[in-house]
Amino acid sequence: MKKIITVKSEKFLEKYLNNSSPTGFESEGQKLWLEYIKPYVDDYFTDNYGSVAGIINPGKDYRVVIEAHADEISWFVHYITKDGFIYLKRNGGSDHMIAPSKRVNIYTDKGIVKAVFGWPAIHTRQQKEETPSMKNISLDCGCASKKEVEDLGVHVGCVATFEDEFMLLNKNKYVGRALDNRVGGFMIAEVARMLKEEKITLPFTLYVVNAVQEEIGLRGAEMIAHRIKPHLALVTDVCHDTSTPMVDKIENGDQKSGDGPVLTYGPAVQTNFLKQIISVAQKNKIPFQRAAVSRSTGTDTDAFAYSNEGVPSALISLPLRYMHTTVEMVQKEDVENCIRLIYETLKTIQDGQDFRYIK
Repeated sequence: MKKIITVKSEKFLEKYLNNSSPTGFESEGQKLWLEYIKPYVDDYFTDNYGSVAGIINPGKDYRVVIEAHADEISWFVHYITKDGFIYLKRNGGSDHMIAPSKRVNIYTDKGIVKAVFGWPAIHTRQQKEETPSMKNISLDCGCASKKEVEDLGVHVGCVATFEDEFMLLNKNKYVGRALDNRVGGFMIAEVARMLKEEKITLPFTLYVVNAVQEEIGLRGAEMIAHRIKPHLALVTDVCHDTSTPMVDKIENGDQKSGDGPVLTYGPAVQTNFLKQIISVAQKNKIPFQRAAVSRSTGTDTDAFAYSNEGVPSALISLPLRYMHTTVEMVQKEDVENCIRLIYETLKTIQDGQDFRYIK
């Protein structure tokens, strides 16, 4: 088999991560992803809200999905003061604690407007030390009035994202914003590339799905699951690397970057499918870790599992440090092993395979 991540594919990853794809406004990132994956699929479709599905080996009765989500957390312009300061609402799980002093892009019909999250100087806070909250963080785009802000094209409902770019740290760590979960979109695209380059013929139709609006409730996956009506779904997302300071392993489990993909146990995860994935990992000497959830996985796995009449679903997660910050971090070897595990698992799935517990 050829090298898992090539120079060309890594350049795509950098370009893809540097592009903003806020929840509800994912179209530009989806266009990039679709253009990259087109040579490796036979067909594709898009839906009304921007989810994209590349189709390999179309027309078969048995339908299998591999899926990631395309959207990233962001902010909505909510209120502009008469003095030109901008207050926000979250679009997804944006973290107000990291906002002060960050640079921001506000997306308008006139183009990108630059702004910063201002924060009072330490000299002025000595009598009353406040922590950042949604009530006291605001954007400053250099304007002196509400009219001046609006003249730039900024209005209530405009979306804003942090301005941070991809970085390779210590030669083996990918760092940037929105690795959650565009690195997943990258991984399933690489699986499609490998299937094409290795000339693998699958006995089923494979849908390579990059869904929208996961960060606000798995909405894109819900929509596309009802459209495809798959017989099997393999979802990839990120999970917490709990080896960093200030993370409680008793509460969050024990997963570490560099130790391989994380396989989740939980009600939404179909156990027979999970056992097959574990067998594939063991046979191919792919390192993996285990995690457990008490109710939902909190990922698009839930949307597929509980759609239609119930779709056997499983989750392969990538350990990630500093989730929902601008310095999300994953290890390259883990990315490669997630790609390998999805690829090798697909090769073991039989046409019409029945995963029921009781037959």
